[in-house]
Amino acid sequence: MFSKACEYGIKASTFIALQSLQQRRVSLKEIAAEIDSPVAFTAKILHQLAKSDILKSNKGPSGGFEIPKEKIDTIMLSHIVFAIDGNSIYEGCALGFDRCDANQPCPLHNKFVGIRDELKDMLNKTSLYELATGLEVGLTYLKR
Repeated sequence: MFSKACEYGIKASTFIALQSLQQRRVSLKEIAAEIDSPVAFTAKILHQLAKSDILKSNKGPSGGFEIPKEKIDTIMLSHIVFAIDGNSIYEGCALGFDRCDANQPCPLHNKFVGIRDELKDMLNKTSLYELATGLEVGLTYLKR
C-alpha cells in the first residue's frame, strides 16, 4: 500500500520520536540498522523528512536526528506519508490505471473509494507520539 520509502519513513520517524522522547539524538547508521534499511536510502528519506520539517538534523560530533518533544504529538502519519509519497495513496487506482474516477471507474473503484477514505482518516488521526509510546512500552515493534 505504501511505497518502500514511505514504509521506511514511518519506521524511521517512529524510532527517532521514541529516542527524542528519551532526550537522545540518533545517527543515520543507527536509524538504518534499527529499521533494516540501506544507509544511502535511509539518508534520502531522512532528508525528505527534514525538508518537510518533520524532523531536525544536527551536524557535528553530538549531531544526529531528533524531533522536538513538543512537536511529536502534533505530527500525524498523514504528514509523513505526504512528505514522501504526496497524495498518490489517496488518488491512485486500486488496479494501477492512469485514469480511474467516478466517471470512468475501474472494476474496484466503487469499493476502493471507501477504503481510501478510511485510510486517510486513520492517517490523519494517528500521531507519531502514539506510535512511539507503543514502542516504548513494548506493545509494538519495528523489526521482526
